[in-house]
Amino acid sequence: MSDLPRHSPRRQHAGESAVTAITSPEDTTKAVVIYSGGMDSYTVLHRALRAGFEVHALSFHYGQRHSRELETAHDVCQRLGIAHQVVDIRAIHGLIGNSALTDATQTMPDGDYDADNMAATVVPNRNMILLSLAIGHAVNIGANVCFYGAHGGDHVLYPDCRPEFVERMNDVAAIADFTPVRIAAPYLHASKEEILADGLAMGLDYAQTWTCYRGAERSCGHCGSCRERLAAFAAQGVTDPLVYADAGASD
Repeated sequence: MSDLPRHSPRRQHAGESAVTAITSPEDTTKAVVIYSGGMDSYTVLHRALRAGFEVHALSFHYGQRHSRELETAHDVCQRLGIAHQVVDIRAIHGLIGNSALTDATQTMPDGDYDADNMAATVVPNRNMILLSLAIGHAVNIGANVCFYGAHGGDHVLYPDCRPEFVERMNDVAAIADFTPVRIAAPYLHASKEEILADGLAMGLDYAQTWTCYRGAERSCGHCGSCRERLAAFAAQGVTDPLVYADAGASD
């Protein structure tokens, strides 16, 4: 167990691991994991299981352009035999639909994952909405910790994946109900490469994940999400187990 303050995310110090502690002394045995079906949340899910939590996974359908990640999440949870709910919140699509991830009329940007060309993929207030629902679920089932897969590579683009956001959400989650809830993001300071390294060390099979922003039969290999994934595998000297529509994308 960690000796971290219960409701404050730990900041990374120079020279230490980018993967933060996942438990706190006052944690319940139950934990809620926001599980999209992608690489990051897949690794978080297994980290929570390895830490001994009784995991309750939540996936959300908020009007994404495709449901490949949700199908993948369902299959993984079924194989693992863990509680899993896909929560349909598509009724709010009209409130947050101005994103390339939720509006099929917008062009999905290709290229590297940076603020210049990937701003169109920001879904307004997404993680605050999902965390709010996850916190409510945690209180409802007697859990006091919610995990999600924010990571260091997202900081340049997504405000709701930055340490400041996690810190403020922890402040709110501590007072929003009679039961305080801790928000945990174990990869908050880690890169995609470091997340992959941690998952490979756990022996995880990343064929059981979906990353591509497009929902075709095979990953495109060209959108920012695919390119970031492929770069992580290349940096680890490992071949991505997914098959790509463009065979040359994984070279």
